[in-house]
Amino acid sequence: MTADIIRSLKIDCSCCPIRHRAVCAKCDTDELDRLREIKSYRSCQAGQVITLRGERLDMVASIVSGTAMLSRSISDGRTQMIGLLLPSDFIGRPGRAEAPYDVTAVTDVTLCCFRRGAFEQLMQDMPHVQERLLEMSLDELDAARDWMLLLGRKTARERIASLLSLILQRANLPEDLGGKNARIELPITREAIANYLGLTIETVSRQLTALRRDGLISIEGARGVVISDMDALIAETGDDDTLTA
Repeated sequence: MTADIIRSLKIDCSCCPIRHRAVCAKCDTDELDRLREIKSYRSCQAGQVITLRGERLDMVASIVSGTAMLSRSISDGRTQMIGLLLPSDFIGRPGRAEAPYDVTAVTDVTLCCFRRGAFEQLMQDMPHVQERLLEMSLDELDAARDWMLLLGRKTARERIASLLSLILQRANLPEDLGGKNARIELPITREAIANYLGLTIETVSRQLTALRRDGLISIEGARGVVISDMDALIAETGDDDTLTA
């Protein structure tokens, strides 16, 4: 990872905003103390490369705040965004020495980093950390399969509604789910949304306008979106159940 480590930054694990969703979610107080011994924090500015494909990974990390994107490039220079990393998502894979994708900060990002070798040993000593990472990996696999459905079969309106629903459900606002007037900040530009959803930027703008006209959302500034009725928005996703984080 290319950013400088910010060792002076301190976040109390018990007060961490991702405490109950991250890889350490099942750790007790003593185990958190052990994690604290091998962790450090890293601050990345929007647009900064966190890691490059093929780069050696000496650390793994959880996103504490902010949004990053996964991308892959092909030989002619074309680049495709293939995933969004939101708070509590994990970067890196224990046992894998090289990064499989480019990871770039979309907004300012704070990472909780662990030395890879020490983390691998900790997984052996604390099986429930390994179990939690497996749960997160399986959730990621399910999300990738859902995204295949989205790109292959969903309409433009359903794609936009699915993305908005996902962002809200990952915004650490459980009291707003199913409620009224929940506000989110789009973590990426409309151009990036178009790239991610396989649409044109004009289509993204038209669909956001249509959702606003139909009373499902309102727009505040360049990135603010107020979801008037979460249940109604989920109904627009085309899914037969609620998206899960």
